Amino acid sequence: MADSSAAHCLRWSGHSDVGRFRQNNEDAFLGLRFDGHDIQYLGKTGEGCLDEMDFVFAVSDGMGGRAAGEFASKITIEKTTKLLPRSFRQSATGIIPGFNDILDELFTEIHKAITYLGSAYEECAGMGATLSLAWLTPGWLYFGHVGDSRIYYFPATGGMKQLTDDHTRPGWLRRQGKINEREARNHPAKHGLQQGLGSSFQFLDPQIGSVGCEPGDRFLICSDGLVDGLWDHRITDAVRDQDDPEIAKRLVDEAVAASGRDNTTALVITVTG
Repeated sequence: MADSSAAHCLRWSGHSDVGRFRQNNEDAFLGLRFDGHDIQYLGKTGEGCLDEMDFVFAVSDGMGGRAAGEFASKITIEKTTKLLPRSFRQSATGIIPGFNDILDELFTEIHKAITYLGSAYEECAGMGATLSLAWLTPGWLYFGHVGDSRIYYFPATGGMKQLTDDHTRPGWLRRQGKINEREARNHPAKHGLQQGLGSSFQFLDPQIGSVGCEPGDRFLICSDGLVDGLWDHRITDAVRDQDDPEIAKRLVDEAVAASGRDNTTALVITVTG
């Protein structure tokens, strides 16, 4: 998978907070580096290079009664940890053609697992989760997504682009240009997911894509709690701060102070060279 001639290095920062009103943190996030033989879990902050191993970062926001939402997001992260390296090894031997197929299979398997548990155990009935995942290889970021967590792209040349679609009614309306950011934030159906992972969702069509990346590019993966507290322009200004190694904590703390109605999680990844 990796091309050493195009190797880049990364710096990352991750943080999660339960918020000011919730009892449980139903968000979960993952940092992982792996190849066909080894898996290494990443700390909340760190640096590494893509010359020998690929990197995966993900955020999942669980939902469901009692502790089911917390369980659903943990299952999502655990399944990602197990299934993605296995598929990577299969791809290296030609069994699976490429990244799109690997990510599509990953989302399908997680959906099946959560759906099964939701139907088999009363305490898990109706549980589900979002998943926004970024897979970094030399020169490329491949992403898979379902739900209303988000992946933002901040090119080194400037600007900000939301790579993922919010699978909600206001998300669709905003993509159509029918409402603006303020109207989307205040829309009564903003928390009503149209698709996700788990037994509440019959329809699963994960968004899968890719973007070329170069030194200076940055990416943010976050749960909807961050967006509830911070406007896009504030997120952009904060993420582009060159001198903050714990930018994710600063983003989360600021969002919780401004809102805090939901669990709040952020992962910031910078391509450094």
